[in-house]
Amino acid sequence: MKKVLTIAGSDSCGGAGIQADLKAMSAMGVYGMSVITAVTAQNTMGVFAVEEMSKEIIENQIRVIFEDIEVDAVKIGMLSSSEIIETIGRALKKYKAKNIIIDPVMVSKSEYKLLKDEAIEALKKFICLGKLITPNIPEGEILSGMKIENEDDMIEASKRIQKLGAKNVLMKGGHRSDNCTDILVLENGKIVKFDGIRIDTKNTHGTGCTLSSTIASLIGKGYSIEESVKIGKEYITEAIKNSFPIGHGVGPVGHFVDLYKKAGVSYE
Repeated sequence: MKKVLTIAGSDSCGGAGIQADLKAMSAMGVYGMSVITAVTAQNTMGVFAVEEMSKEIIENQIRVIFEDIEVDAVKIGMLSSSEIIETIGRALKKYKAKNIIIDPVMVSKSEYKLLKDEAIEALKKFICLGKLITPNIPEGEILSGMKIENEDDMIEASKRIQKLGAKNVLMKGGHRSDNCTDILVLENGKIVKFDGIRIDTKNTHGTGCTLSSTIASLIGKGYSIEESVKIGKEYITEAIKNSFPIGHGVGPVGHFVDLYKKAGVSYE
């Protein structure tokens, strides 16, 4: 079994962050491990408080994993501050971490800032460590410094992000109103478009975390980036189709649809 590490924040309602990452990793048949960067108080209605972990405990979490276990891939999520970003960057370089997938988490669906403004420049420097970065359109606009309104803009923004050091960029199109095509810009210049379908549900909590963790798991298993994104898109689409109306706000996606059905959960 391949071993995949997530470095991200904790979501107390289990829909996003570390909790979503571990569920997606399990669904992909890899052994998931975690380094927690922050604890959030959140539910389906939003994020209400964040408490960062100290750089010492973050560094120690990374150290004990890499000193004991071979890590086949690393997924990076919420990093919060420049100090945390720099600490993680040093540690990943020290242990020669491979197959790093970066989901540049900046703002929650409830518009709570998960990345401090002062940390944006640190994140821009950090992304050169990644094999793949998976920004959504608002994140892509911040990283590229340009407005994204169509597919040509998505491609141009991805190329600008590559100039920051990112090798491959998956620009997610879910925030667009006309369609939800994702575009993968590879380091060899190849551009691959992944058409998506707009699913009529508000329950999309944790979609970005789930997709990036799925891709990291598949790359850790030896799949190419293009194959990993294709399978990841198929998986997250089914997870959104089979999402849960839990709570009063944005519910979580269904990570284990087949297992849930076997357990008697009805989707009718």
